[in-house]
This record gives sequence, structure tokens and C-alpha cells, in this order.
Amino acid sequence: MRYQFKFRPYQRRFLRSLTTNHGKWDIREGIILRLTDESDQLGWGEIAPISWFGSETLEQALDFCRQLPEEITDKIIFSIPDELPACQFGFESAQGWGSGEWGVGSGGDNFITPNSSLFYSALLPAGEAALNQWETLWQQGYRTFKWKIGVDAIADELEIFELLTRILPAFTKLRLDANGGLTYEEANFWLRACDNFKANPELPLEIEFIEQPLPVEQFQQMLELSTSYKTAIALDESVATLKQLAACYQQGWRGIFVIKPGIVGSPSRLRKFCHQHQIDTVFSSVFETAIARLAALQLAAELSRNNRAIGFGIDHFFEQEETWFQSL
Repeated sequence: MRYQFKFRPYQRRFLRSLTTNHGKWDIREGIILRLTDESDQLGWGEIAPISWFGSETLEQALDFCRQLPEEITDKIIFSIPDELPACQFGFESAQGWGSGEWGVGSGGDNFITPNSSLFYSALLPAGEAALNQWETLWQQGYRTFKWKIGVDAIADELEIFELLTRILPAFTKLRLDANGGLTYEEANFWLRACDNFKANPELPLEIEFIEQPLPVEQFQQMLELSTSYKTAIALDESVATLKQLAACYQQGWRGIFVIKPGIVGSPSRLRKFCHQHQIDTVFSSVFETAIARLAALQLAAELSRNNRAIGFGIDHFFEQEETWFQSL
């Protein structure tokens, strides 16, 4: 199949800076793709890289788009190198759009949320702000929350954590995300604190897991920690791309894999890996627009196991979404 190809960069400003162990993030930048096939059917895709998380940079993605001809083929799309995982996702998403693969009709302009059985985890702001915002999100229907740790002093965060566990309603699930920002000693401290919390039968709140407690290069230590405590550990930065995901699996990880479809790489290869190995997954946003989100949610609906909430509760970080694609 041949396609007429167009692309356009975009910028979206966060309503407030997103603070993680990696620093502050103020503007989400990416690229909207449009493919027009031989039947004049449109396919939309999005490249939403996060270079500090393991994908290519925005400039590398732009360079790749600029060097492509105005007419491209399936062969070009499926030969995008692994060093450009966000490009792989964006172009394959656009290629599968009009076929109905992503749950939209021919023509690709029906932006619906696939599979209403999915339920979402909401991202809380770091620090004390979480104590004030959870209630608004609860009223919107969220029952699973993720809170960033490894941002402030551990003593301060543990104090906020204790307050959170006291004020969150019964049967809420809480995820703690360190973004690789803890030391080995701090990771043990957090895991002990969570295990102690779990041991109290009077507290019906569930600590679901700690996400990426240690840096990527400390995989063996995370593997060791995962067998030493009752609190589960999920890998995130360690499995940012398909290559990393496969490597961690081969090295013995059988815990939770947090998959960010927007930067993991080829959707078709991700499907094959997940079906083959039946891994425990949590699908998560990269703060993409509705275009990439549709493809990501379809993958989540197809590949999620163990009834875990997906990490796409991030709309409160942006103003109402604009439709940049319409001017392409």
C-alpha cells in the first residue's frame, strides 16, 4: 500500500508543571502524522517521544519525518529502526487507522474511546498537593491513584504518605512511582513501610505496587527486592522500549510491566510479545493527544491482564484538547 504523507509538530502546555525525579516538565511536544491511502482514506498517527525516558528525541523524530518522501509505503513503515520507537508507534498507528484496527471507522475521524470496560488510574501531583486533589478526582470516578515519590526528602514524603493512607476512602488502590529516584536503602525503607501498612487489617486501602524504585542499571537489585517484600514492584523506565522489555523478561522478571505504548515501539511486535508471554501489564500514558491515546487504549483493552487500572487519568494536567490534526 502507498500513502501520501504529511506531518506537523505540536506543543501543549501543562496547566501546572509535572514534577518527577527527572525534573519539571512544562510543555509536551510531539508530531501529528497523516497518511492518505490510495482510496483517499485518512489515517492519523502521533509521535510523542520522551527522550529522558528512553525514546528518541523530538529532533531525531523530526529529522526522520523530514527525510521521508511525500509518498511512503508499508515497507518503509515496518522498517523504521528500533532506535526510533515513538516513530514506530506513530507510523504503525496511522497505517492501521483506516482499517478499523484501532476501533474507528473507515476514514479515521471518529475519535471514540475503545472498550468502555477499561478503568483508569489518576495521577496525583507530587508532594502535599496530592492531599488536596485526590477528592476532586475521586468525585470524577477514579478509584486508583498514582503518587510520585523520590521528589522530596524521604521523611517529608513518608509523612504525606501516612496522611494519604488515612484520608483516602476504603478500597482505594494507591500506586507509588519513584521514577528510579530512590537509593537501595530508601527503596527498602518504602517497601517496609508499605508492608507494615498492608499488615494492618483495619486499613482497607490497598498499596498496589511501587513503580521503578531504582535506576534502570540496578535491575538485579530490583529483582532481589521483588522477592523480599510482600509489596509488588512494577518496572517502568526499565521496560520503556520493546528491546528493554524483552531483556528484562529474559533476565527473569515476572512481576508487573508498565507499558507506555507511545514510546514502546511497534504495536504489532508488542502484541506478539504479550500474547506469547502473557505478562502482567499496566498500560500508561505519555501525555499524548487523543490520536495516540486511541491506539494506546485499544492495545490496553486487548492486552491488559489481571484487571489492573490503566494509567491514562491525566486529562486534568491540560486544558481542553485542541484538534491540531484538522489543519494538516
